[in-house]
Amino acid sequence: MKISFASLFICILIAGQWACSSGPSEQAADTSANDSVSTDTAQWETMQTQNEPTARHENAFTEANGKFYLIGGRGSRPVDIYDPQSNTWSEGHAPPLEMHHFQAVSYQGKIYVMGAFTGGFPDEKPIPNIYIYDPEADSWEKGPEIPQNRRRGAAGVAIYNDKFYLVDGIVNGHTDGYQNWLDEYDPATNTWKTLPDAPHKRDHVQAAIAGDKIFVAGGRTSSAATNQTLELTIPEVDVYDFNTGAWTTLDNDIPTQRAGTASVVIGDEVIVLGGESTAHEEAHNEVEALNINTLEWRTLPPLNKGRHGTGAAVYNGNIYMAAGSGNRGGGPELTSMEMYEP
Repeated sequence: MKISFASLFICILIAGQWACSSGPSEQAADTSANDSVSTDTAQWETMQTQNEPTARHENAFTEANGKFYLIGGRGSRPVDIYDPQSNTWSEGHAPPLEMHHFQAVSYQGKIYVMGAFTGGFPDEKPIPNIYIYDPEADSWEKGPEIPQNRRRGAAGVAIYNDKFYLVDGIVNGHTDGYQNWLDEYDPATNTWKTLPDAPHKRDHVQAAIAGDKIFVAGGRTSSAATNQTLELTIPEVDVYDFNTGAWTTLDNDIPTQRAGTASVVIGDEVIVLGGESTAHEEAHNEVEALNINTLEWRTLPPLNKGRHGTGAAVYNGNIYMAAGSGNRGGGPELTSMEMYEP
């Protein structure tokens, strides 16, 4: 039986000062108590940039060629480009259509969008094509079609050995049709391949590749059809091994159940940031790291501002996270960016 420690508060003495960490947030579903308290004394820094990007949520945030890109979000949003050398934001061309609920990835200097939605809540429609943004030319290209019977949004995307992997997602907006699909796209041959289904269906999730494995942590099964859009969070962590072509589920669940998270990899850790759930109105500020060798979780310092519906980027060994929604649901839309130096 799993026990929920909704109000657990742990303190340890570090260098003569007390450091405290709250346990897993209270959830509608059970949560696991397998996380450990971090001894990391670093904190998140809210960056003081020269100007601000366009407020947005359900967008992507990624790095390419040493700059950061905010792309998409509900409504019409330009591409916002952050240059760490000048500490300024600038605008690029908006996508050719509204796109949101996706994990953008950078490949060979360009940014790819797949597994995205367009349209309004709760009946958003999957975008049928891959879209490609060229930062150097500041231009968009309509790419290949996604197979009709595998189209969905709010899916995770990652790259391994020059191929794209589209993970989980939901077909019918926030209404129903969540999936456990795994698809491989090879840009060299413009071909798609269906791979084994993951053990758990989920959406509003991001994928992370560490070593020769895909890690999928967080997410939910959105079900506006049953008035359970936020409630059905997924505790289990699913892992796909490229060497065996098989999925497994870890014994250690994610410590804080939530969806709309961001996922990045630093060293031997998969780091899951932010999110939303029914635990509280404010978006989650939790940052939790899974060691891919020990398969144990640890708690990192929380974000200064909880947020969901955005991404995170790693640059020069530091983590950056920008924009998103400050509360569960659709607002307030944020413009701030935070940086964490491990």
